[in-house]
Amino acid sequence: MSAQPDHAPVTPYAPAPGAPAELLARLRADRRADTWVPAFEREWAAALEESRRTFSLAGLYAVVQDWQGRLGSALAVEAFVASGYDDSEFIDMAQLRGRRR
Repeated sequence: MSAQPDHAPVTPYAPAPGAPAELLARLRADRRADTWVPAFEREWAAALEESRRTFSLAGLYAVVQDWQGRLGSALAVEAFVASGYDDSEFIDMAQLRGRRR
């Protein structure tokens, strides 16, 4: 016998109640705030509207998780770009798909 009702969906990720506000504060303090804050607010507003229609918090959770990932990986991405790594041999998958046609 399970303690979980079999009809209740299991949410893989549920941020803390204050996570969106904390995330927005971190985004506002970041040097990329001019572009990141409006982008976050647009995504949050769209997810909030979807949540109102569907009665699901999944979209809101996804926005928080995505932006936490972006903010968390920003320094590593900047370091990679600054390292001068030669990615000229990158394979463009769209170009490959076009060749098969």
